[in-house]
Amino acid sequence: MRLETERLIFRRWEESDAEDLFKYASDPDVGPAAGWPAHKSVEESRDVIKNVLNGKEGYAICLREDNKAIGTIELKLKGHTYLTDRDDECELGYWIGKPFWGQGMMPEAVKEMLRHAFEDCGMQKVWIGYYAGNEKSKRVQEKCGFRYQWTSENVDVPLLHEKRNECISLMTREDWLSDNKLK
Repeated sequence: MRLETERLIFRRWEESDAEDLFKYASDPDVGPAAGWPAHKSVEESRDVIKNVLNGKEGYAICLREDNKAIGTIELKLKGHTYLTDRDDECELGYWIGKPFWGQGMMPEAVKEMLRHAFEDCGMQKVWIGYYAGNEKSKRVQEKCGFRYQWTSENVDVPLLHEKRNECISLMTREDWLSDNKLK
């Protein structure tokens, strides 16, 4: 499956993307905000492609102009998220390389994944979270119409061996449909 927006292509990750993944995932400002340590080698990035970024609805975010991976986006389905155990609900996760921050690319990507979730995958709800202090992710979620639900305190962040507060938001199919009828 391949999805497209005005500036982006979403496609499956390939092992050959390891160097591009490492280029952005090795930045200490990227992963730790999302709950994972900066990558230390291209080999580690290759392992992450094989074992982490391989979900059924996981995609490399690529620039249309060169098809190079600059981030990732995934609908985490039942069994791969703690936020729901339903087949018609999922969790959305994402990150994008620091050189692309502040250009509206992540809201563009999230809006396309919401369309995909509701139109192509038949989802009724899409859950999403961010760790307290990750204002960039919070802002993306607000721009895309997610509605805050609750904050969980002292949530385990196992890859970083710490605890954080996590803010959870939701987009329902009804909210998405009404938001998109206005446009």
